[in-house]
Amino acid sequence: MTTIDEIRENFELLEDWDDRYRYVIELGRTLEPMPEAEHSAANKVQGCASQVWLSKSVGRNGNGEALLKYLGDSDAHIVRGLIAILLTLYSGHTPQQILDTDAAAVFNEFGFREHLTQQRSNGLRSMVERIRSDARETLAAAS
Repeated sequence: MTTIDEIRENFELLEDWDDRYRYVIELGRTLEPMPEAEHSAANKVQGCASQVWLSKSVGRNGNGEALLKYLGDSDAHIVRGLIAILLTLYSGHTPQQILDTDAAAVFNEFGFREHLTQQRSNGLRSMVERIRSDARETLAAAS
């Protein structure tokens, strides 16, 4: 699995936005396939122009802490790539790590603020909020 640092390094190597978009689409192709049954209304992310699904499972690390793991999918290639970056940031982490990670800052660092349409930016915010909400709910259930 690609790390966020590897994605960051690759972005720095690609100066042209056409190349960066192609890279994001390539990242989307690396997403673990989402079973058709997971493409459900409950997993659909509201607020996205494209169809977007995020399914959550909760595991445990060696210390017994909850780990949130995600599968994601979209009918849009570029959005699948954005999901791949999001899941690199969040999937397999504890709820507190998720809440401590500022996805918007990472996406801004990559230059997406200037290069995503308003609709895609809103959709990205919806995906981040869905994951952060899951993290808050998991923390609340544990206490």
